[in-house]
Amino acid sequence: MTPLLDRARGCLLGLAAGDALGAPAENLEPEEIARRWGRLTEIEGGGTDDTEYAIFAASLLVRHGHDLTSEHVADAYRTQIIPSVTGPMRGAGFSELGTIQAIRRGLEPPMTGRVHAHGWSDGLAMRAAPYGIFCPGDPAEAARLVEQDGRVSQSGEGILGGRAVAAAVAAAMAAAEPADVVAAGLAAVPADSWTARNLRRVLTVLHAHPVDDTAALTRALHDAVVVRHYPWTDLAPEAVALAFAAYLAGGGDVEESVTFAVSLGRDADTIGAIAGALAGASRGEDGVPDRWADRIGPATGKCLPIVAGRHVLDVADELAKGL
Repeated sequence: MTPLLDRARGCLLGLAAGDALGAPAENLEPEEIARRWGRLTEIEGGGTDDTEYAIFAASLLVRHGHDLTSEHVADAYRTQIIPSVTGPMRGAGFSELGTIQAIRRGLEPPMTGRVHAHGWSDGLAMRAAPYGIFCPGDPAEAARLVEQDGRVSQSGEGILGGRAVAAAVAAAMAAAEPADVVAAGLAAVPADSWTARNLRRVLTVLHAHPVDDTAALTRALHDAVVVRHYPWTDLAPEAVALAFAAYLAGGGDVEESVTFAVSLGRDADTIGAIAGALAGASRGEDGVPDRWADRIGPATGKCLPIVAGRHVLDVADELAKGL
């Protein structure tokens, strides 16, 4: 197995594990997670839309490569996703639901990502990892490609969150150290953006608080970036910053990064998925605990029927072919 293939498999396996581990903690506060589980370390069920949309994004790259455009992505929604949606999309994010409604109305990108009220969501960030896998060592190209996807379903900070994750994964695929991985993500977004400000805030918190005092560090991270007055937890600048913080707090180790990520609550499955993708790309397939890897099966297609039966390891192999 080549190093790039190993990192690709670790990345998507880590993403799926973080998604599944965080699913039962979604929308909970850290104190409630601690009350229920102490520290959530064992996968109880399957993944969510995070894994299924990552598989879908990977299929776009396999088909179109570096020539991928927003029009290609919108056409895939139109021809692959929408025909299979005969009822409610169980577990789908607000931005993706809004995008499907926009496409059904005949709109084209970038309007498809602007007309609904959830363009800032973490829907792109949760599926951005395949773009980093596809561009090892080239964070700028990973960010460019993921933006083509993002223009269909997101706007503003929602796109920037995806750029940060894709760029960081691209750096991790090239064996960058965790601090440099995060720096690559930060460099992919404007310095005066909400996403960049949140990333700098969590770096400040991590420098000021010991990682072994989990409760104090968690509270400080929440105080730094969590938006309390908004009723939903899927804000991209918040989820991306917390995921990057967890990756750094875990020193790039998959289990340490992911368990810390899901203990943060909020959009715990997405935070866990992003942290798992970063750490998995850093450490490779063997870095993902066997007991987690054994729990990851083929996608059920619960949210996206088009990806039913696809396993993230097979998807990683397709992405890494020719790298």
